[in-house]
Parts: sequence; C-alpha cells; structure tokens
Amino acid sequence: MAIKYLKKSPKTPSTDDSKTNEIVKGLLKEIEISKEEACINLTKKFDKYDGEIVISKERIEQIDKELDQKTKDDIQFSHERVKKFAEAQLKNYGQDFEVELSPGLYAGQKLIPVNTAGCYIPGGRYAHIASAVMSVTTAKVAGVKNIIACSPPKDGEGAHPAIIYTANLCGADVILNLGGVPGIAAMTNGLFKNPPADILVGPGNQYVAEAKRILFGKVGIDLFAGPTEIAVIADNEADAEMVAVDLVGQAEHGYNSPAWLYTTSKRVADEVMKRVPELIAELPELPRKSAEAAWRDYGEVILCDTDEEMASISDEYAPEHLEVQTKNLDWFHKRLKNYGSLFIGEETTVAYGDKCSGTNHILPTKGAGRYTGGLFVGKFIKTLSFQRMTKESTKSVGAACARISRYEGMEAHARTGDVRLRKYGFSN
Repeated sequence: MAIKYLKKSPKTPSTDDSKTNEIVKGLLKEIEISKEEACINLTKKFDKYDGEIVISKERIEQIDKELDQKTKDDIQFSHERVKKFAEAQLKNYGQDFEVELSPGLYAGQKLIPVNTAGCYIPGGRYAHIASAVMSVTTAKVAGVKNIIACSPPKDGEGAHPAIIYTANLCGADVILNLGGVPGIAAMTNGLFKNPPADILVGPGNQYVAEAKRILFGKVGIDLFAGPTEIAVIADNEADAEMVAVDLVGQAEHGYNSPAWLYTTSKRVADEVMKRVPELIAELPELPRKSAEAAWRDYGEVILCDTDEEMASISDEYAPEHLEVQTKNLDWFHKRLKNYGSLFIGEETTVAYGDKCSGTNHILPTKGAGRYTGGLFVGKFIKTLSFQRMTKESTKSVGAACARISRYEGMEAHARTGDVRLRKYGFSN
C-alpha cells in the first residue's frame, strides 16, 4: 500500500526562519555593541521587567520558603528521574542500555548511525589525502550506510587522483568532482541522484565553512571550522629548534593560520622568534608565502612565569592542536582542559596526527575546544532515548506530570496524564 497523506501541512518547521533570522541578527548586533545595557533595555521592552538581572541568593531563599511543598515534591520527582537517567548514560556512554528509573518506568538509549554522510575533501592548494582518510574511514567504521565524498576538480582532470584513490579505499560509495559551495550544496540537497546527506564533515576554506554554517539545521555538521591552529607549551628544557619547526609546520596551511607559543623560558622564546622567519624563508614559494603571512599576522609568543600560567592561557585560547614540550608532561596532561588534540612530548608532533598516527585531524578551531572535541565515530551516530512504562507506574508519573504541566500553564500536556490516570483507574 502506497503512503497517502490524509492531512498535509501547508507549512514546515522552517517556514518562518528567514524572518526570525533577520530579527535575531539585529538583536545580537545591538547586544554586541551595548552589552549589559542592551540586555537590560531589551528585557524592559519585551518582558516588561525592570528588576535585578542576576538573581540574588536572598531571592532564591525566599522562593524556597514560599513555594508550596507539593510543587517542590513534584519537581524533586522529576529531578530524581532525570538525574538517574543521566547517570546511567554516563555509566553506559557509547553503548545501548535500558534502566528501570522507578517501579514500572523503564528508559534507555539506542545508538543508530546516520543514513548518509557527506565528506568534503579539500584539494585546492594541497592534495589533502589525509582528510579523505579521516572523514571517510571514520564514517565507515561508525556504520554509515551511504558515504558521499566530494573534492574540487583541478586542471580539467577532476579531483586529485590520490584523493580519489584514498576515498575509494576508505569506503566512499560515491565520489564527486565538486568543490567549494557547489560540493557542500550538492551533498546537502541530494543532487546527482544521491540521497541527501544527514551530516557534512571535513575541513575546507572559508567559503566551505560558511556554506556549512548556513546550512546547519537542514543538515548536521561536524563543527564550525576556521583556519587551522597550533600552540606549543614549552619550558626551558624544550628544544627551541624543534618548537620553531613545528610552528612553521602548521603556519604553511594558509595566510590566516595562527601559531602560538606559551613559554616560561626567555631563551626559548628568543630562539624561536629568531628561527621561525629563517625556517619560513627556506620553504618553497607556495608554503613560504602562506607561512610568512600567518606568522606576521597571527603568530604570538607569550612569556609566562609558571606552568600554571601557561596552562591557563592555553585553556583560554583552546587551540586546535596543542603540543606540550616540557619536563612535567604528566602534570600538563592532567591539568589541560581545552584543546582539539593534544601532542605530549617532543617525540610526537601535529603533522603526525594530521597525516597518519591515528587520531583524527578534523578538530575544533576558534576556541570551540572549550565545548566540543573533534571528529570521531560518535559524530556519525545518533544517541536516541526511549522509554516504556507499566500501567501501574502511571499512578505516580502521570499525576506528577499533570501537576507540573498545570503549574507551567500547559493544560493540554496535563490532560495527556489525566486521560491515562482515568483509563487505568487512578485519581490525580
């Protein structure tokens, strides 16, 4: 039997997006300029509120005294179950599970791969073989059914042969000779007889990144990517030549690729600042021009007094790639919190992770390491929750739900609990 719509909606969840977008952009710009004052003025305008913004401890204590006990009990009921489920998710991270939250109330999660992934593989200045490995391989291992890869064609011959070979080897089902915005749009919209992508992954230039940002929501993305970054934490025992070489190694990516050094050693700082321009001058023309601009406009050397200061400034920057070349490696490994990928000790380097050592090189930039990690199998896997209940469990859950809903002013929600309480012979 064919699918037949008995009622078809005239609108979609995205119908009002463009109007909303313009309003929100204007408000965000106003707040960016006037900061707290704008927040206060807009709150007066929209919410008709002219009181304190930061809620005081005294106000919280007053509410605790005044709120009726039954409402507090219902909120506690909700809190206990949500907390128990979150604890079970943490305990069973990365796997299916089911747990009984209270008598007759079962909840759990299933991990299901997305159906289609679009993998963008850069091929402009350089042939990014490793990007094909990082994106396609990870999607394949995650169990994605359809993997579409695209890479920009060059010189009338299509995508770079090594990129095509790599994408095919790693498991791409379709490979497109498309780059930039057309490549991103084609994978998103299911062009060239392909299914629409559920998620887009892979690095690219600013136009690729902006296309992904604009389309986010219609399609999932790995992260909001910016120019690649490197930071090195180095003390007086670090090999300054090695530090300088590693900084230049990432600066060649492009004119806007930041390279940062945090050090407690004036000697290391001075040697690195001397050697970096010399090393750049020895490069071939294309990487030399990129690295010169990157070091001139985005390079920084920050002298600190202590290891803690180096760790603090590093966490503030949240660099995409972070190398630690110090005597106290274990301490930094335990202390550092914000980065895309960490390279511990001089024996390893960012280029190893970029090309072949195993960790993924599609990583957060522009400070995004404060809230997310890089590409991993979990990016292609949806963590979906479920619940099931016995009729008996409705006696407590249904009643609490109805009361909380009415307290919130959501009568229709409350009635979904009421109807079950009546059917199963309970009173609210």
